[in-house]
Amino acid sequence: MGHGTMATPPTTTITPTKTTLVFTYGTLKRGFSNHVLMQDLIRSGDASLKGPGTGHRVTGELYAVSPRGLSRLDELEGITRGHYVRQPIRLAAAEKGGDLEAEHATSSCVVEAYYAHKSYEEELWKRNGGRSFGAYTENEARGYVKRKDRPQHLTFLDHIRIFVSSPCD
Repeated sequence: MGHGTMATPPTTTITPTKTTLVFTYGTLKRGFSNHVLMQDLIRSGDASLKGPGTGHRVTGELYAVSPRGLSRLDELEGITRGHYVRQPIRLAAAEKGGDLEAEHATSSCVVEAYYAHKSYEEELWKRNGGRSFGAYTENEARGYVKRKDRPQHLTFLDHIRIFVSSPCD
């Protein structure tokens, strides 16, 4: 290098990872059985909690999830096995308090959520008396059987069929 020429330090370009906003309203929420996966994704930098939310008359939590984290969630939810489907849901920002609220507010965003697969969603709805729940709470969680505690010779869909055909309590 000659006199008067300064070396330019190399620049590093950091490209942000595209994330998908995922609305959780069941076992993936804080305090419930499958939240351990969300905690793992947060520790690895593949998810971050964005806050509480409400969509389609149910409250839950909103996470920004990396492509790798989304793949892990899809695996847990059995997307390729016909257990659940990931579909858009509209969340709206509330005017009061800043939380996300029902879909009729002035500004909104479309995020993703997991829903029962169409092969059993109607039967599940009927089994629940045609009612939805406003929040997944300890009361609903009491009926949830963890994967490790289910009979291993039955598939998830077998368990669903048994549940929807069982008498209501």
